[in-house]
Amino acid sequence: MLQSMTGFAAGQGASGDFSWTWEIRGVNAKGLDLRIRVPDWVEGLEAALRKQITGALKRGNVTVNLRLSRVEAGGSQRLNHQQLDQVLTALAEIEQQAITRHVSLAPSTAAEIIALRGMMEQDEEATDTAALQSALVEDFQTVLASFCEMRSGEGAALQAVLNRHLDEIEGLVTAAGAAAEARRPKARETLKTALAAVMEGAAEMDEDRIVQELALLAVKSDITEEINRLNAHVKAARELVSAPGSVGRKLDFLMQEFNREANTLCAKSGDSALTAVGLDLKAVIDQMREQVQNVE
Repeated sequence: MLQSMTGFAAGQGASGDFSWTWEIRGVNAKGLDLRIRVPDWVEGLEAALRKQITGALKRGNVTVNLRLSRVEAGGSQRLNHQQLDQVLTALAEIEQQAITRHVSLAPSTAAEIIALRGMMEQDEEATDTAALQSALVEDFQTVLASFCEMRSGEGAALQAVLNRHLDEIEGLVTAAGAAAEARRPKARETLKTALAAVMEGAAEMDEDRIVQELALLAVKSDITEEINRLNAHVKAARELVSAPGSVGRKLDFLMQEFNREANTLCAKSGDSALTAVGLDLKAVIDQMREQVQNVE
């Protein structure tokens, strides 16, 4: 089944003193372009995530975001004696200035002083980054699986669209063959006129040159090869669309071949009905190529 390069997944998790939120977004790209935004201090996390992603995806511009936050720490608090000394010195100076200026101040309480910023410090507990990294990597597997599932869903929709386009192309190629057959009498008359023009100058041309000119006239009006190649391309595209694995690059190359044959068909048509079919064919091929850009 086809895989799309577009997708989104999100998830939440927690372990110990930490909680987190994941986000994965993917859009189309020529190769696999990863942008992983995770905290640097969780050692080895980015490398582990990159290994998981490259094992699951082959193409796409993929962005991974991790928002990591720490739950209220459980360590004990202690008095910042240096901060206390500075505060008490400042209070003494303020009281002295107030006495000098005959200003009455309310006495400060211990509760008010201890509530000042920086007066109490939290004892930091050591963070086990190895355990945190392991928990994050394990949780990411679920989010990545959801992301791949969404890409598969998008791929199934793409497969249906591409098959419809191939049906249209196949029908138009059949119509082109019918239009080419219908124009045969007119083409025969055109070839006779061109042949007469060639023969007028035959006296001044050698035999090999005459043969070349006649062959060129025949090739310019015959679209049999183009129709055969277009039918072969349709068959190859159907096989790729139903094939497992990453087939986007092959499909993209095949669309170039489709377009080349359609251009040649239009150039050789020499008939309004056949040209109309050729233009419709080019339009459908262009629509299909836009969809192929999203295939992994």
